[in-house]
Amino acid sequence: MKFNWISIKQPLLTWYKKQHRDLPWRKTKNPYYIWLSEIMLQQTRVEAVKGYYERFLSEIPDIKALSVVSEERLLKLWEGLGYYNRARNLQKAAIQIMERYGGDFPSEYEEVLSLAGIGEYTAGAICSICFDKPTPAVDGNVLRVVMRILDCYDNIDNIKTKRQVKEWLLTLYAEGDCGQLTQALMELGAMVCIPNGIPKCEECPVKSICLACERKTYDKLPVRKEKKKRRIQEMTVFILHDGDEYGIHKRDNKGLLAGLWEFYHEDRSMTRQEAMDFISEQGYQPVHIEQEIPYTHIFSHVEWRMTAYYISCQHQKNDLKWIHRKEFDEGYALPTAFRFFLEKEE
Repeated sequence: MKFNWISIKQPLLTWYKKQHRDLPWRKTKNPYYIWLSEIMLQQTRVEAVKGYYERFLSEIPDIKALSVVSEERLLKLWEGLGYYNRARNLQKAAIQIMERYGGDFPSEYEEVLSLAGIGEYTAGAICSICFDKPTPAVDGNVLRVVMRILDCYDNIDNIKTKRQVKEWLLTLYAEGDCGQLTQALMELGAMVCIPNGIPKCEECPVKSICLACERKTYDKLPVRKEKKKRRIQEMTVFILHDGDEYGIHKRDNKGLLAGLWEFYHEDRSMTRQEAMDFISEQGYQPVHIEQEIPYTHIFSHVEWRMTAYYISCQHQKNDLKWIHRKEFDEGYALPTAFRFFLEKEE
């Protein structure tokens, strides 16, 4: 598809210079900082990431520190961000950087791409922002912007489409200002050519050459595959405690929320009486149910419909780890799906 990509460069950069958000990772070209921000921003809102980003860097300030931090502490610092394998892959990549490059973040695209947990988009973002390389970073925001500018109906979930967009943008990147272009394109998609609702075309620096704006077809773009319906999982959660000590255990090292701590639960719905009977059968000597709280936690592919029963017990069985209430804030990473019940406790 023929299009003069150079025509969008100056309006886009001028707009970005005046309108971009003041975000902490935009004040640096340190590849460790940019890498961390890009991984945190995957599947997570910008406002939610800010606090995590600053807290993480205050405790793990560089690649060497990341390579040696304990997994328990790493996951605790990540607690609440979700998709915990992102954190594990960060550490795997840090170890690779220490072993292969003596702790210096590599600057070549193929080397960055070879690191654990880094795909084409993240490698493109790091190399363009930090090293001003002509490596377009094609994420959902950029795909949406490009498809609307061109009024193009190619499916953006196809690898072929993503690679075609990358090829189109290479013309633009070949002219320099690579880091600014990457951030400007992402910012345009996040703040103006938005994914949900009507795009803010009147604020767009390239509206005069956007075909979707001219033809009013923006609501049809971009084209995506139809999402599969989430699986529904009923779950009963037992918040077992003996005074100020609570029973938790670690999930398996594979699958959803692998290796994280959680409250005891069963993958089925139970009434209050069924819950008390079940806990009695397990040998915990329940006294009574103090509280009952329902909660639905949504993952990308499954929906947990949870009911939690807060049960005081007179017997601590060794199949759970019993910790004091304050220890949850010190060293045990509890996923949001379970931490919700800790925070709602009366």
